[in-house]
This record gives sequence, C-alpha cells and structure tokens, in this order.
Amino acid sequence: MKRVAVIDIGTNSTRLLVADVDGAGRVEPLHADLKTTRLGQGIEGRFLLPEAVSRTVEAISDMQRQARERSASRLVAAATSAVRDADNRDRFLDLVFRKTGIRVRVLEGVEEARLSYLGVAAGFGGDMDGAVIVDIGGGSTEFTWNRRGRVTCRSVNAGAVRMTEGGHDDRAIGEILREITREIRRERPRELIGVGGTVTTLAAMEMKMEVYDRNRVHGCTLEEASVRRLLEELVRAGPEGRKRMPGLQPARADIIVAGVRILLEVMKGLEFGRIRVSEADLMYGLALEEARLSK
Repeated sequence: MKRVAVIDIGTNSTRLLVADVDGAGRVEPLHADLKTTRLGQGIEGRFLLPEAVSRTVEAISDMQRQARERSASRLVAAATSAVRDADNRDRFLDLVFRKTGIRVRVLEGVEEARLSYLGVAAGFGGDMDGAVIVDIGGGSTEFTWNRRGRVTCRSVNAGAVRMTEGGHDDRAIGEILREITREIRRERPRELIGVGGTVTTLAAMEMKMEVYDRNRVHGCTLEEASVRRLLEELVRAGPEGRKRMPGLQPARADIIVAGVRILLEVMKGLEFGRIRVSEADLMYGLALEEARLSK
C-alpha cells in the first residue's frame, strides 16, 4: 500500500487527492480539496495572467502542506490545457518549482485522456470494452474509447472556460466536436461515461445536494432529458441566480452553461440518451501511475 498525493492544475480549478493505492490497482481516497483558481482566465490569449498564476501557486503550496500533513510518501503535480497552451508556461513552471520545489508535469491532451481512462477503469473495474470516456475540462475535452482491447485517445480544444470566454453557441461547439464524434460513432460504442466538474455538478444538481456526496455521484446516470431541463433552469436563473442553486458551486456559475452545452453536443453527436458519471478520473490515473513508478 502506497500513500500518494496528486495535484491537478486545471484550467478552472486546482485539485488535491491523497489516496492509498494497493498492489492490485485499487485507489482508496482519503482526502480531497478543490480551489477555483481559474488559471485559464483569458485562455484565448495563450498567456497565463499574473493574478491567476498567483492564485494557483498559492493553492499548490497549500495542497503540498496538506499532503505532508497526511503522510503522503509520493506527490505528483500535473497541469493540463491552460498550461500546455500557454506561451509563458515555462515561466509558470519555474515559479512553482522555486516556491514549492515541485516539478510540474505538463500533460499533452492524449496523455490526459489516457490517464482519465485509467482512473475510470480503476473506479468501475470490470470490462471497459465499448465504453467511451468523455472528460469535459476548462480548456479542453478528452475522449478515450476501448474497442476490442484497443484504447484510443483524443483531445479537442472545447472546454467550459474556453467556450465561455469565446462566446461559442451550440452550433459552434457542435462544429468543433463534429469530427471526433463521427470518428467515435463509427466504432459503435455501447456506453458513455463522463468525468470532470461539469458532469459531477449536474449529478449533484439533479439530486439537489446541499452538501456534495461523492459516493452518491459516482456511478449515477444522467438522462439527456434531465440534462436539457437543467440547462434550461441554469439559463433562466441567470449568473447570480445560479449561485444559489443546490449542487452548483458558486465559483462554477459563470462557466457551467458552456460545460452543459458541450455535454449535450457530445451526447447528440454520439447518439447517447444517457451518461454514467464517474468520480474516479485523471487524478486516480495519476495516483496509480505514481504508485507503480515508485516500486
């Protein structure tokens, strides 16, 4: 059993997971934290803004402290879309190292998708053949699917922050996703599984959670009709009204509509009327990989 800490530096949020990983590849979460750092603020400009960098570095330092307090023997930090697309990413990585001593790993889109797949497989177990995993992030959306034992990964620059800041409507989002959904549809997948803040938030909203319960969210199913109803409620509530909706973190209120639009375009493009929600995601995949590397 190895105790591993994972810091996920995303476009919208910075997250921490401290977990025990055993030799059979089981991940037991012990502690989690999330801070909405919005590192991808102004993402279309391909430049990490000073105030966003400051928020994120502070969060990483605090999460490093939390990991030490919980006796994590290994710590891995990984960055996704906002950092990999930024022209000043090296400056950010150097700053994190100077402040914390952590060398952040920048994940390419395909690698991010692969690790999300590993995380979902660990969370659900069993046969993943025919399953498509969609990970809607702040800057990009990753797709991974397994067909007869062959795992394929793709990444598309359509994330909740990016689509919000770019003012993309349903048609524009659908155009961005059309090529990838056509490719996946030809494989005749049998199940759609979703990870990331958009789908877990929708699950919490559907169950009207005042306090988030990952055990209830993990493995639940969202019907397309419910997702469309929730989108209508979100639009009708407006930016301020959304902050008071049960299950929705106020810090996500400005980007959730774009995230839901991405999800609906994915469901339409892949011709799925429902999606299964996974709490196990990229962070589980990183924890598994780090535990194996430390053998």
